[in-house]
Amino acid sequence: MTLAPQLKYISGYPPNIVAQVERLIASNKLKGYLLSRYPTCHDITSDKALYQYTLELKNTFIKKSSPLSKVIFDDKIHAVNHALGTHSFVSRVQGNKLKAKNEIRIARMFKVAPLPFLSMIVAHELAHIKEKAHNKAFYKLCQHIEPDYFQLELDTRLYLTQIEFFGAIY
Repeated sequence: MTLAPQLKYISGYPPNIVAQVERLIASNKLKGYLLSRYPTCHDITSDKALYQYTLELKNTFIKKSSPLSKVIFDDKIHAVNHALGTHSFVSRVQGNKLKAKNEIRIARMFKVAPLPFLSMIVAHELAHIKEKAHNKAFYKLCQHIEPDYFQLELDTRLYLTQIEFFGAIY
């Protein structure tokens, strides 16, 4: 029996990767795999700390981009809806000035997660400041900010699968 239809977080991956994940689940080794790669979770637990962390990444990799107005952990974002974080850009005219606001919201479930997963999500949302669409330039920028972006994206999806099937690991 295959779990493939139930593995929604990795449904877009090649069959050989899906089969590997199915074997990890069947042998009850997914948690062990994740803990061997990511033994601890980060200590960024407040919105203020998340803002500081995000600002440091932004200033290191995309310094000349628009400023950030807000970065928070958000209860309303659920991985079930295929969103780990969101970026919103709002432009308003105030008097004779055009004011722009960039806001990043990260799913609250990532308050308790490995730092590399949070880094990957923040890199993804920061990349949206410069590149709105998920195109080649966008993913190149994601990799510039987080060199292991694609591996971390897969491992984050495995983490979500672990939570869905067996519960939290931290």
